[in-house]
Amino acid sequence: MRVVVATIAERSHFLAVVPLAWALRSAGHEVVVASQPELAGAVSAAGLPFAPVGRGDVLARVLRRLRGRSGTMEAVDWHDARTWELPWSELSTHMRHMVTFWWRMVNEPMVGDLVDLCRTWKPDLVVWDPITLCAPVAARACGAAHVRFLWGVDTFARMRGSYLGRMEEQAPEVREDPLGEWLSGLAARYGVEFDEELVVGQATIDQVPDVLRIPVDDRLGVRYLGMRFVPYNGRAVVPDWLRRPAEGRRLCLTLGTSATDRFGGYTLPLGEVLEALGQVDAEVVATVPLQARQDLGAVPSNVRLVDYVPLHALAATSTATINHSGFGSALTCLEQGLPQVLFTDRRMFDTPELARRITGAGAAVLLESGSAGPEDFLRAAERALTETGLTERSASLGEWIRTRPTPAAVAAELERIAHVP
Repeated sequence: MRVVVATIAERSHFLAVVPLAWALRSAGHEVVVASQPELAGAVSAAGLPFAPVGRGDVLARVLRRLRGRSGTMEAVDWHDARTWELPWSELSTHMRHMVTFWWRMVNEPMVGDLVDLCRTWKPDLVVWDPITLCAPVAARACGAAHVRFLWGVDTFARMRGSYLGRMEEQAPEVREDPLGEWLSGLAARYGVEFDEELVVGQATIDQVPDVLRIPVDDRLGVRYLGMRFVPYNGRAVVPDWLRRPAEGRRLCLTLGTSATDRFGGYTLPLGEVLEALGQVDAEVVATVPLQARQDLGAVPSNVRLVDYVPLHALAATSTATINHSGFGSALTCLEQGLPQVLFTDRRMFDTPELARRITGAGAAVLLESGSAGPEDFLRAAERALTETGLTERSASLGEWIRTRPTPAAVAAELERIAHVP
């Protein structure tokens, strides 16, 4: 069969789907990745065909312009019960901003070219990133099956179901559905009728362990396909020192790429945290881009700064980890059974709930990066390195991940969904 993998130009989102894309290719299917031109390098490095669609990454340019400015709308935590208790006018305003300044901004530049690609190439299946809402529209426009691919907990279905529930409580004259109204208009341009399947897909591929999955409203009819998380960090070389087991305990500190690539920096005082970690009885390997090291100065003797190493290789030689709760980082370390110290960056709206879920399962110590100081990171790191309970529960979750259906098994299920003989 022919498969289009559609995603916005977000490298971390694309990396999560690469193992499935290669499982489909290995099964003999044709696969094309469709995204904005900025993603061409990451896709070609993964050895996959690339079809540029739309204009450049508008969201990235807007974020660069907004850095450091005051007066921008404060993000809300969509998993916090208090958010759903806000007055309707305030809640609907937050949702309208989410649609206008995120989903619409990344989808409108892509939709025309993506529909053209699908109508011309005629895929049997479209696999789409949950933010790339123009993809199910394109699939419907060409008669293809379509499946959503998650790279985190299912914040999107949770938001949609909760919002519809609150909306139904309102008087008809004040009901407002920004997502439904925008997506209905987008779909109508291409002769497609809106329904909730355009939001959640005919099925949803989920790499999050069942014990970490968040409940969603039954009215959406979400059908989950569990898949084993297979770490893929992009094209990389494993350095010599990382090919050997660590001589003692090793603490991996990784802050991801989005903070520097998208948002202009970290939310924690990195230099002070590294100075505090100089007191732990372990080697600390911190992955910090060269441009982010300029203000660090000297670091303790037990700290090794590296620009980039493949995280799955580093995690495999580590005892514990400190990370920013990003899906790729947290699941890579969880797959290796590492106890984690997690902090959250509210600029990345999915990380707080993933961090809470992993912590609730007993596999992590959770810190609030906005208020936690260097000594808090030191104490949390010592717990992650030494507490037996954290180690046992982390190992249990790692084993559970490794026993889930492989990408190859999911590829076979996708053939059935696409009705390919």
